[in-house]
Amino acid sequence: QVQLVESGGGLVQTGGSLRLYCGATDRSNAMYSMGWFRQAPGKERTFVAAINWSGLSTYYSDFSKGRFTISRDNTKNTVYLQMDSLEPEDTAVYYCAAAAIDYSYSGLRNFPSDVQLWGQGTQVTVSS
Repeated sequence: QVQLVESGGGLVQTGGSLRLYCGATDRSNAMYSMGWFRQAPGKERTFVAAINWSGLSTYYSDFSKGRFTISRDNTKNTVYLQMDSLEPEDTAVYYCAAAAIDYSYSGLRNFPSDVQLWGQGTQVTVSS
């Protein structure tokens, strides 16, 4: 199995940017699709974005509004979430997630319900 560790969270002002990192440790040859979720205090955890193993297919939630970009570098076993034009509503704990499935483009829409592994989360706070 893979172990996921997030980093890169912090405090930024409205309109600022952050880049989140998810480091994956796995000695097997599994091909993991990866994604990000977020959860604000008192609210449900919601899907943010996902990417398949090759990085050629991505899938974003509607509220991302084109502001977020997910990417990965398999040579570094790292997945990224670039967040631009941040708003106070983006304040949440952001979680990295993995599924041992190499999705096609259409199949990637199933990632939110196929998650098998979770990271501990990293706090993102956007001030006004």
